[in-house]
Amino acid sequence: MPASERTPSERRLYWWKEAAIIAVFYGVYSLARNQFGSARVDVGEEPVQSFNNAMRIIQLERRLHLFKEPQVQNWFLPYRGFIQFWNTYYGTAHFVVTIGAFIWLFRRKPIDFPRWRNTLGVATMLAIVGFSLFPLMPPRLLNSTTRYGGERVAIEQHREDFGFVDTLETYGGPWSFDSGAMKQVSNQYASMPSLHIGWSSWCAFVMWKLTKRKWARALLVLYPGATLFCIIVTANHYWIDGVGGLLCLALGYLVGARFDRWNDHRNHRRTLTALEPTAARG
Repeated sequence: MPASERTPSERRLYWWKEAAIIAVFYGVYSLARNQFGSARVDVGEEPVQSFNNAMRIIQLERRLHLFKEPQVQNWFLPYRGFIQFWNTYYGTAHFVVTIGAFIWLFRRKPIDFPRWRNTLGVATMLAIVGFSLFPLMPPRLLNSTTRYGGERVAIEQHREDFGFVDTLETYGGPWSFDSGAMKQVSNQYASMPSLHIGWSSWCAFVMWKLTKRKWARALLVLYPGATLFCIIVTANHYWIDGVGGLLCLALGYLVGARFDRWNDHRNHRRTLTALEPTAARG
């Protein structure tokens, strides 16, 4: 059944249900982080796999003649305030804008909400699978001497210094990957696919129908592009991670929309079944 034909009872949404879904996803993410991500380094395991996967990504980009991340970052490193802005953007917009779009859609478009919630959920789950199967060291850690860095592995394998700068460590920002809280909640090898790109694109699609102003829609178009620039200039991702994020979003939409249609038909049949005794008595 099309979304526009749903009955009021079929459109009913519950905030506590949505919160529970988010909690489940966070639990799955935490499990994947602890089993396959940077948390394993805490017990002394060197990040060989994530470093080798990074070499594979770099080799692929070089074959495409598109390994330009070091140059892009180097162009902007002299501008300290500019870099600090993007450090802040990286750690805040990703969550603030996504949560804002999620709540706005929940309140303004309850008919469309299930489809786009499913899309975000499936895309995120696919990303978690990607993090588990393909742990990837981000550019900022390739030659880092920190616990999660790849300096020791790079020396052992006689790899080059790629020249990436960990802008958050060097220039500072409102948070730090090395803080105790961030160590507990973040997987520093969760680079492929990029949820920053997947989620920012999701926000652009969701909020497009919620606004009609041209300047607002222009900002929506710019938002994923600004996010792509951010993840590169801060050396948190390779550009190809963004392609992975878009693929997850596309697959998420296909699966999420199909599930939404199936759920509509199921609810519709249930409603008709419940009405049959009343119709028979009438």
